[in-house]
Amino acid sequence: MNNPDPSPIRPLTVSARLGPASGLDVLSRQEVARLRDASAGGLHQLLRSCALAVLTQGLVTDDPRAASEMHADFEIQVLQQDRGVGLELINAPAHAFVDGKIIRGINELLFAVVRDIVFVSTQIEAGSFDLDNSVGITHAVFDILRNARVLRANVAPNLVVCWGGHSISRYEYDYTKHVGYQLGLRDLDICTGCGPGAMKGPMKGATIGHAKQRRSKNRYIGITEPGIIAAESPNPIVNNLIIMPDIEKRLEAFVRTAHAIIVFPGGVGTAEEILYLLGIMLHPANAGIPYPLIFTGPSESAAYFEQIDRFLRLALGDEVASHYQIIIDDPGQVARQVAKGVERVRKYRLESGDAFFFNWAISIDESLQHPFHPTHEAMASLNLHREQPRHEFAADLRRAFSGIVAGNVKIEGMRAIEQHGPFLIRGDDKIMQALDDLLAGFVSQQRMKLPGTAAYVPCYRVIHD
Repeated sequence: MNNPDPSPIRPLTVSARLGPASGLDVLSRQEVARLRDASAGGLHQLLRSCALAVLTQGLVTDDPRAASEMHADFEIQVLQQDRGVGLELINAPAHAFVDGKIIRGINELLFAVVRDIVFVSTQIEAGSFDLDNSVGITHAVFDILRNARVLRANVAPNLVVCWGGHSISRYEYDYTKHVGYQLGLRDLDICTGCGPGAMKGPMKGATIGHAKQRRSKNRYIGITEPGIIAAESPNPIVNNLIIMPDIEKRLEAFVRTAHAIIVFPGGVGTAEEILYLLGIMLHPANAGIPYPLIFTGPSESAAYFEQIDRFLRLALGDEVASHYQIIIDDPGQVARQVAKGVERVRKYRLESGDAFFFNWAISIDESLQHPFHPTHEAMASLNLHREQPRHEFAADLRRAFSGIVAGNVKIEGMRAIEQHGPFLIRGDDKIMQALDDLLAGFVSQQRMKLPGTAAYVPCYRVIHD
């Protein structure tokens, strides 16, 4: 007689109470109540999903529902204590603990989650953020970063933002480590989207470079947002985690804090980041502001950057290439060019009187700051035609990629695709053909989903006018 299929193995869990961690001030009773409130207006579900992402470091998936389904009985509660705020974890993933005690770095990131969720919700509710205009949005980004204590006065520029995909090949990942190592040797700190792949590699390499230079107080900053963190858990090296309210404020936080940006191979999320930054750099108001931008990868990735370069030149004109360098298979040269670029930024900030820790001078068009909600109607209505200023066209192209990211890895986007089918993307025939080819390349190179997962089913359909 055949035995029935065995029940799936239940992951090992631990329940524990955690004492207050540094970096989080005391909370009011009202703030604690909101964090415990699981109703539509409460913050508990947001707290639970972000906390679970932190606790599942190392889970290899790009499905934001995977961790929640695997740990369906996980629960977290905020405790108001005389000594400060505590957390109670029920059925938490066991690999976040060692001999019954939570790993210190994970504990710190958990309290960072509480800090950012409470601060953003409190400020919005109190009307402290004016999110209806460009100046108010920038100040909101500044306030969130300041509250997270990542803005350091009297420190020379040294923060390098690294962008790139979570789904990259082994040789691409190793290359990001080599670049990170060279950056670390030059006393440069690292900021990424906090996830795996090209977001982890530079941090991992930099830790060795920093150690060789006997450098302490290193910064490995991870900036994420609620829609992404569930699919891209913070990697173990992140020691400063910031959760921004949405993707646009996350992108602005990168641009305002960076002294240079390196782009490694990636997929649609990386293309979105590139177009966001170029949309800023192409704006006439930003002419003359130094902003080092380097595209780099191993020799095996040369064709990837050739295709990216062709697409950008076709869409935005050959002049766009003056805003970036492409360096292939030379980590040392990348780091040297970054160091030179950071020095140019330092001199410019001194001459212009701008802060080292926050780029106030750069102008970000309001169209890039307001959240884009990628509904089927919004995606079909994008103006993907070249008869408009280049910075505005770059902004609309960025929204197209943002919608594909949502359809790939964000719960709301995935549900919309399941209910209504793929997003329809329309525009100029030549641009759409190039876009179709670029996306097909991402699919064939397994940049849309992690290798070994189910075959990728496009969440979009490109229509040529």
